[in-house]
Amino acid sequence: MADTTELTRGSFRDDYRTYSVRASSADAPDSFQVIAGGREDIVLIITGLNSGDLKATWGQYWARLKPQDKIWLEEQAFRVFYRGRHIVRAAPISTRFCNG
Repeated sequence: MADTTELTRGSFRDDYRTYSVRASSADAPDSFQVIAGGREDIVLIITGLNSGDLKATWGQYWARLKPQDKIWLEEQAFRVFYRGRHIVRAAPISTRFCNG
């Protein structure tokens, strides 16, 4: 098993705590975890990264969060996970016309 520091992609914080984002593997991870603070308190696990069939599984306490708080956590986690990586290359600029 890989060293967890090697798998850690980064962190983000809210007003109360710091969250770490950890990939499932060093090469082509299919999931990542969001961990609260320095403890092993799993906040969120996102699976299906390679297949595109994404699924969020929330930790016991964290499942009770308000929907807007869950959305914020997911967005921050994805930003940290993909930081510095180009997920989708920009499409070339083109113009389309519709006649009808």
